[in-house]
Amino acid sequence: MRIALVRLLILFTLVFGSLAPAMAQGSVSDSYSSDELVQRGSAFFGSISQGLASVVERAVSQFGLPNGYILGEEAGGALFAGARYGEGMLYTRNAGQVPLFWQGPSVGFDVGGDGSRVMVLVYNLSSIQDVYGRFGGIAGSAYVVGGFGMTVLRGETVVMVPIRSGVGARLGVNLGYLNFTQQPTWNPF
Repeated sequence: MRIALVRLLILFTLVFGSLAPAMAQGSVSDSYSSDELVQRGSAFFGSISQGLASVVERAVSQFGLPNGYILGEEAGGALFAGARYGEGMLYTRNAGQVPLFWQGPSVGFDVGGDGSRVMVLVYNLSSIQDVYGRFGGIAGSAYVVGGFGMTVLRGETVVMVPIRSGVGARLGVNLGYLNFTQQPTWNPF
């Protein structure tokens, strides 16, 4: 199992490159502060949560201040191969609100199903068109009831950091992508 996980991580690094470089931030007026994100996320998730605050702080410390965010809901399931579907609203200071849909396949050591509320922090967004397309990443899940989790998805220039809180029974690690679109579709590819 460890060897397979190491191979999966190496493959991810080769395919998607390093996520460690500092992300360029928009101007201060374009960005959202940690406090704003925690306030809006807490209202969306239904309560003020220390878990949400710590995950947002971790994302901001790694990637800086985002210049957009998405609030939405998603559901997914896997039996080694899986799929995830979601919908939400992209919020930006300069371009307003835009509805989004996402779907994507995954493959890995992953079993179970979950339903989540999602807050996605969006970095390096220069236009709304930059959000449409495929964003790849590696995800791990280990929960039976709920909690907050963070993953990192990378496109050409835009980086997305989904923060999920949901219910379900899911355990594993997978490699996959999410395809963000203007219209919903059942095709995960």
